[in-house]
Amino acid sequence: MNLIMTLKEQLQRKIDLKTKPTGALGQLEDLALKLGLIQSTLSPELKKPTILVFAADHGITDEGVSLYPKAVTWQMAMNFCSGGAAVSVFCRQNGIAINVIDAGVDYDFPEELAIINAKIAKGTANMMKEPAMTLDQCRRAMETGAGYVAIEAEAGCNTIGFGEMGIGNTSPSSLLMHRFMNLPIEICTGKGTGMTGEKLDHKTAVLKAVSEKYDPKTPEETLATFGGFEIAMMVGGMLEAKRRGMVILIDGFIATAATLTAVRFDGSVKDNCIFCHTSEERGHQLILDYLEAKPVLNLGMRLGEGSGAAVAFPVIKAAVTFLNEMASFEEAGVSDKEK
Repeated sequence: MNLIMTLKEQLQRKIDLKTKPTGALGQLEDLALKLGLIQSTLSPELKKPTILVFAADHGITDEGVSLYPKAVTWQMAMNFCSGGAAVSVFCRQNGIAINVIDAGVDYDFPEELAIINAKIAKGTANMMKEPAMTLDQCRRAMETGAGYVAIEAEAGCNTIGFGEMGIGNTSPSSLLMHRFMNLPIEICTGKGTGMTGEKLDHKTAVLKAVSEKYDPKTPEETLATFGGFEIAMMVGGMLEAKRRGMVILIDGFIATAATLTAVRFDGSVKDNCIFCHTSEERGHQLILDYLEAKPVLNLGMRLGEGSGAAVAFPVIKAAVTFLNEMASFEEAGVSDKEK
């Protein structure tokens, strides 16, 4: 008989011996176990939690796939920087640092604005005419995302979340889902900024035409053909976070599509991911099911930005807190259940 318990068994024993019935803290117990496994410790910590928000524009918006004009991307990026956006206020509330990164916005930001300039180009190409990115642009975007995660890790952060802003970015996300999961584009295409009826039908028809135009073979080619600069940066960032053993906080549909893509590069990325919520965007639950993910919250949100990750963070923190601070039966002098 093997008398040496695995880390997973030790964590489970620590969880089970807290002053509560077995399983009484529900999903918090699952989170505590996963966090301990990610950090390879019985006493995990969430250090310097940070959300990186990548902003970029998309050429496909020229085809009328969004209700909002492209200018909203740069306007919202400025709103992030001034602290007025949803993700900004939730990060402030919950003690999460936020950095806004221009991955490819079609706008020249003022030099004094607190936005990191990592612009690959002023938006991706219109996929109806050519691939969204060249392979070189895609690789540069992935390397850039990895670089900013490395900076955070070296500054002491071990918990990283990803947010995004990009009018039209549900379209590349739907296309990536469609290709990687081999599902009909109709199932993968949602209302995004609020498209319904004929407008949603038009969006679906555009994406179907785009899909039929290309036949990429590798995950990298697929990302370059159908993705976005902010999505590619998130993919690169997730891969780097996995390499560094960080906790990865996954937001909604766009971030989960990026995760789906990252998993095609390295299947172990999923081991470090905490899926923070279920988005109302059509297709999100299908990706979660495909990844066998159990999200922390279901609040009917579909905003993006990293807002769901910021809102879920206190729950994730609660899992760490009970594991580290809650008394065991022995410590509290409370009788355990009869053996």
